[in-house]
Amino acid sequence: MKTSQHFWLISIINSLLIIPACSAQNPPETLLEEVFEDLSVNNDVTNPVNESTWENELQELAEHIHDPINLNKVTRGQLEQFPFLNDLQIENLLAYIYIHNGMKTIYELQLVKEMDKQTIRYLSPFVCVEAINNEESFQWKTLLRNAGKYGKHEAITRFDIPLYKRKGYEQTYLGPSVYNSVKYGYRYRDQLYVGMAAEKDAGEPFGALHNRYGYDYYSFYLLLRNCGRLRSLAVGNYRMSFGQGLVISTDYMMGKTVYASSFNSRSTGIKKHASTDEYNYFRGIASTVALGKWWTASGFYSHRTMDGVITDGEITSIYKTGLHRSEKEADKKNLFTTQLTGGNLSYQQNRLKWGITGIYYFFNRPYEPELTGYSKYNLHGRTFYNVGTDYAYRWYRLSFQGETAIGKQGMATINRIQYSPTEDYQLVLIQRYYSYQYWAMFAHSFAEGGSVQNENGWYLAAEATPFSHWRFFASFDWFSFPWMKYRISKPSQGLETVLQTNYSPFDNLTMYLKYRYKKRERDLSGTNNEVTLPTFSHQLRYRLNYSASKMFSLRTTLDYNHFSIQGKTASHGYLASQMVSYQLPCFPLRMEVQGSYFSTDDYDSRVYAAEKGLLYTFFTPSFQGHGVRCSAHLRYDLNTHWMFIAKFGETIYSDRDEIGSGNDLIRGNKKADVQMQLRVKF
Repeated sequence: MKTSQHFWLISIINSLLIIPACSAQNPPETLLEEVFEDLSVNNDVTNPVNESTWENELQELAEHIHDPINLNKVTRGQLEQFPFLNDLQIENLLAYIYIHNGMKTIYELQLVKEMDKQTIRYLSPFVCVEAINNEESFQWKTLLRNAGKYGKHEAITRFDIPLYKRKGYEQTYLGPSVYNSVKYGYRYRDQLYVGMAAEKDAGEPFGALHNRYGYDYYSFYLLLRNCGRLRSLAVGNYRMSFGQGLVISTDYMMGKTVYASSFNSRSTGIKKHASTDEYNYFRGIASTVALGKWWTASGFYSHRTMDGVITDGEITSIYKTGLHRSEKEADKKNLFTTQLTGGNLSYQQNRLKWGITGIYYFFNRPYEPELTGYSKYNLHGRTFYNVGTDYAYRWYRLSFQGETAIGKQGMATINRIQYSPTEDYQLVLIQRYYSYQYWAMFAHSFAEGGSVQNENGWYLAAEATPFSHWRFFASFDWFSFPWMKYRISKPSQGLETVLQTNYSPFDNLTMYLKYRYKKRERDLSGTNNEVTLPTFSHQLRYRLNYSASKMFSLRTTLDYNHFSIQGKTASHGYLASQMVSYQLPCFPLRMEVQGSYFSTDDYDSRVYAAEKGLLYTFFTPSFQGHGVRCSAHLRYDLNTHWMFIAKFGETIYSDRDEIGSGNDLIRGNKKADVQMQLRVKF
């Protein structure tokens, strides 16, 4: 195609199909949260969003909003960090850039094969198009000089203040009820990151008792990326993910979403740990080096203290919450150490990818938990290892990827096939087999039961956009547990079905209707003999999103849950939620108000309502009983340097005089909180 014809075609498409994401109606971080909420499973009562798990990903992608990736210099690895892009879209985008010797405008995304309107809307805020100047080869002196001159600083502090008092503060908890965290980060492009994070949970002392050095948790990190052959170097706290996560992964997992593209699991390698998550990280040094055009090698070492319970010189349990509010919890802090070392060797050429990952880890004390019931086959001892090989191949519209791993006992394997007969249709088939003897302390992959152990299953999903404005999704998951599980005293099996229809008649109006059915088995409580009966869960959700202008938008959500156990009366749950967002026309203040009414019969029929959270966070509280929830979120951007957020939320129950139990007991039927966050960028 000649250059003039090329530009004429771009101009015509640009005039007819304006990319809505290029004129985002909300602050950049707001759009990021909407994208991840749309992809996530935060409305699934069995898989709620974990705020600390997502904090790293939200922050890392937000960096690209303020410093977009130049598509004319983009790499496959940079594109693979976006969960809404599938392998075929990445391949076609890279091919388009190569064939046309770069892009002239971001609107050319509409000319890339397989790039649908929704994907372009998601991708556009994170990328830009700039001309490539003749750049010199990498030099350390240049990096250090430019980093000191052009680096960017960001500092964030957060306060959560409860307007109620829990029972634990009367005698048990050692510190004030205020939550506080401080984070500082320094960044130069996508090459150098330095930062720290500090956190004090509510109820933990500050500068006293076991926290005499101030905060309860500190994290420091340094990360170098793309420095010649040095692909990455992490010192301090870091995260890792290789293959499909059967050996090691501390990254987020999309889980069972309603988008076929999000089922692509990619090895993201070594990344910084900048969040306040006190469990899912490593501490030490890790590095990845390019051995050639197709080969990379990674090595890592970690040495960190962990919380737990020590009995007679042996570790009997590992404590993962990171809470040290009482003497009992503080006594579990930093009681043993774990060391880990290992590596990864990876080969990738065009459509073929292969890798092998091995880790060896050990405790300074024997690990001897109580092995009874469903935990009978959990490993015990002092030293452990896991080895796995991952593989991937794409042939035109058909792609295959998987991983197989072994440990001291048992094995695990996951394999997925994805086929797109046309750009409007996608099929995904995932097979997993995790033996009940397999144990991998740092594994995290696709699973129904929450861990890479004791699960077999077949998952089939289909996505179709047969005509304009409509998208249909359907999935079926058949799973079984070969050994006992929590609340299940024998091997069991289950089924889950999800159906969703999306309708988008206009760019500013979208809606969807979603139905989820799940059948699982459970022990019947209150019986002397172990009686296991099937349970049935039905969830129905309708959501409407509407933006009247750049200043005003609203979201309406209606939920209905139906839960039953064979031979027992069914329980029901209802939720009606309304959100209204407004940007003042002549003042940098954005307000979001949300109100929700909920009514549920019990815990099994509980409902979830996603709310606007603070920066880089999700907030998806659950409700059971009868009551209302209201919240007000204010964001004030004074300028490009200063941003302040304040949020007030209150839940009022109409069916009780007390909320919670034990140390978390609140006397009264109201629970109100104030959250504040200040960010400074310079």
